[in-house]
Amino acid sequence: MNALAPVEETVDVVIVGAGISGIGMAVHLTQDCPNKSFAILDRREQLGGTWDLFRYPGIRSDSDMHTLGFSFAPWKHEKSIADGPAILEYLDEITDEYDLRGKMRLGRKVVSADWDSATARWVVETEQADGTRQRILGRFLFLGSGYYDYDDPYDAGFAGRDKFKGKIIHPQFWPQDFDYTGKKVVVIGSGATAVTIVPAMAKGGAAHVTMLQRTPTWMVSRPAKDAFANTLRKFLPEKLAYGLTRAKNIFMQDLVFKRARTQPEKVKQFLEGQLREHLGPNYSEADFTPPYNPWEQRLCLVPDADFFTAIREGKASVVTDQIDSFDETGIKLKSGGHIDADVIVTATGLKMVFAGKIAVSVDGKPVDFGQTYFYRNCMFSNVPNMAGVFGYLNASWTLRVDIIAEYLTRMFNQMDAGGKQVATPVMKPGEEPEVDDIFDFSSGYIQRGKHLMPRNAASLPWRLNQDYRRDKQDMRQAPIDDGVMQFTSVREKVEA
Repeated sequence: MNALAPVEETVDVVIVGAGISGIGMAVHLTQDCPNKSFAILDRREQLGGTWDLFRYPGIRSDSDMHTLGFSFAPWKHEKSIADGPAILEYLDEITDEYDLRGKMRLGRKVVSADWDSATARWVVETEQADGTRQRILGRFLFLGSGYYDYDDPYDAGFAGRDKFKGKIIHPQFWPQDFDYTGKKVVVIGSGATAVTIVPAMAKGGAAHVTMLQRTPTWMVSRPAKDAFANTLRKFLPEKLAYGLTRAKNIFMQDLVFKRARTQPEKVKQFLEGQLREHLGPNYSEADFTPPYNPWEQRLCLVPDADFFTAIREGKASVVTDQIDSFDETGIKLKSGGHIDADVIVTATGLKMVFAGKIAVSVDGKPVDFGQTYFYRNCMFSNVPNMAGVFGYLNASWTLRVDIIAEYLTRMFNQMDAGGKQVATPVMKPGEEPEVDDIFDFSSGYIQRGKHLMPRNAASLPWRLNQDYRRDKQDMRQAPIDDGVMQFTSVREKVEA
């Protein structure tokens, strides 16, 4: 029998993930619950999460930084569509400003988390690269570990991969200092990653870059610099200018999404008109008109029309076809055609996971999150003292982080005032509401992984909602003690 790993420390809150979600939660704790102790765990040796992991050419935000940035930390760069290094710099500055670095336990992969009802604590086991394990005890567990598998991206299963004589790269594992100068590149995929990589590699010296897609994606171009924001910053204090820009961008995101759902044909006409203007004679309906309505999948952002410019200049092209197989010199298409390649980039998507593949249990009994319900966007039915972040599909991820963190810190303070240590969203047997499919986006990674996700009811509180402005109001105004959330002390038992 293996000996238990030593208990390294005991804290009030264990935060898993040192990316946007974990850092955001840590700052809100620092501001609103200064007496709470916490530790931030991350398997990577650097903070940043997604923005430290992905190193492919052109890596950038696919949302404006006035909404991807935090409510408490104004984005000060001139460009609002930011590259990966600028976002890492932003997170580093916040980490130092709020003195979070000493709270981070990097290089610690969270293996398991078990709720011990007897002590009302989470027992979190971590593992370092050399196999050494430790345990951390925490009253509350916050999962900011993202939504995709860090180890295994989605494998589309292309035949003949072993025959190809060139280099095959998945964007999730981009080789350091990879030189593609003068090489013929094929990027398989049509999502945000592909739309970012193609113009970056075309500009970076590739002989030619071909985006090979099975189906087109709706794209929209906007300037990388927000003229409204940069003008306000000249005349107003930084925080006020940021707040006004943020409010404007949130309103516009919400307006466009709802217009796409209620008047899809008008939005199609607008997007098609923009595409024709940017591409001119290079526009092809077959390559740029998806077989679905706008915002049934996430809209692809093209800053400064860089993707379209690469096509107009002849440095990039788009092919819409299906792959038959790889061969020695490139890709055979089902239409009978062939694309020559020295490098193939498989930007075919991510593999979605929930809870970072951590083995979560309550008193030793594994939690199947697919059988739980979301509670108020962040907690889970009958799972005590645990919350997590799954960001918006139709807006910036960070918007959800901020309102969840505000809600949780409000709950912590109310629990302290009432002498309670445990909060459980209780759903009694037989009271399960009808399941509503909030994940009605047709994106491949959503459809492949939604069985792993907690369930949704048609209305709050048992729901992960997709309406930020409504959620913000609800999570700030709804009573914490709403008759669903049950608060107990260490010695009391939850009546489920």
